Amino acid sequence: MWMLGWLTLMVTIAIAGREASHELGLFQIMLMRSCIGIVLLAPLVRRAGGLAATRTTQLRWHALRNAVHYAAQYGWFAALTLIPLAQVVAIEFTMPIWTALLAAAFLGERLHGGKLAAAVLGLIGVALIVKPAADQIDAGQWIALGAAIGFAVSVTLTKRLTRTDSPVAIIFWMLVVQSLIGLVPALLSWRWPSTASWGWVLLIAFCGTYSHYCMANALHHAEATLVVPMDFIRVPLTALAGWLIYGERVDMLAVAGTALILGANVMNLRRAPASVHERVA
Repeated sequence: MWMLGWLTLMVTIAIAGREASHELGLFQIMLMRSCIGIVLLAPLVRRAGGLAATRTTQLRWHALRNAVHYAAQYGWFAALTLIPLAQVVAIEFTMPIWTALLAAAFLGERLHGGKLAAAVLGLIGVALIVKPAADQIDAGQWIALGAAIGFAVSVTLTKRLTRTDSPVAIIFWMLVVQSLIGLVPALLSWRWPSTASWGWVLLIAFCGTYSHYCMANALHHAEATLVVPMDFIRVPLTALAGWLIYGERVDMLAVAGTALILGANVMNLRRAPASVHERVA
């Protein structure tokens, strides 16, 4: 259920990010998103016990995680302005491979054949949807790939932080650190938003804040190598949104790719009980 919230909010933020970038610079969008996000997070902070719930002894790891995430997020928004939406999201889905490798290497999570097969099957589905051509990779696609690797590092560090900090604390420090990182470049390129842009930015802030709250909770309840492959479902959801909103065509290869992605998630989810049993044992 936490991942369902993540998926819905992430599809929405992709659309809102593209629309907002028509008028506003990326640094400004990201700063406004973080500052508004702090306000939106306040009810969760109060419910968790106030500012005491945000205390941490892992400030160094929060700073590292959010520096990497900020760079990846900037690349993701930049890629939205350079290449088609479906390509950005699909290239982003190389992230589970990087995450699985990083989680196995640095967190001690078990990378058994079932999880690896689910990730590979999902990536094949993504390839069928995007139909990539090696001789047509441009700057936007390289930026999207770099963002995917950055997000994988961020997810791995988030999983580490869930061992000591609550999801509320993780999101609070994300918003604070990223506001500080982006303050100067955003002010140097500031433009007062129109009414329409305010609407898109508010939507970005809401989705950005609560999507990460959903992801942090999902990672709190399950291993990163189980949670992240579920995110493959965002590819067919994005394709559906593109068809409904922008009239983007969906062909039979896209349908086949969607089927593979869903099959990969079924395979991954069916292994969840065994994984939990192994942790208890």
